[in-house]
Amino acid sequence: MNHSEKSDSEMELATFYLGDACCGINILTVQEINRLNDVTPVPLAPDYVKGIMNLRGQIITVIDVGKRLGMICCADTGQRRNIIVRHENESIGLVVDRIEDVIRTRTEDIEKPPANVRDIQERYFDGVLKTDKRLVSVLNLAEVLRA
Repeated sequence: MNHSEKSDSEMELATFYLGDACCGINILTVQEINRLNDVTPVPLAPDYVKGIMNLRGQIITVIDVGKRLGMICCADTGQRRNIIVRHENESIGLVVDRIEDVIRTRTEDIEKPPANVRDIQERYFDGVLKTDKRLVSVLNLAEVLRA
């Protein structure tokens, strides 16, 4: 297949921060973004499960993504948000430190993570996108949400 036959697959990433790390997920998985309100803790749940919440009559699980990835939590600056995503016909809340913008890219531009970060956390990432402003770690949502 020559270059003219190759189709660049465009995608949009919703970006957000976990501490100082900029991360992104495919915007097609995002249902909505809201403030983190009225989360009820779940006894005996893993520490990364912040709890459950009622979202317009639907009970959803809320996960602290930073804790799930084994990152050190930062102080809540009031910018924390809950990204509601659809995964396997279920809505799940992802707690992030702050929301950034939407970046349009091509899947071809997402590079594999460098060898020095390929540790136990590698399965949580699909790769890294270099932009003019920053590096964006592209999350593998299926792995992050796997029990």
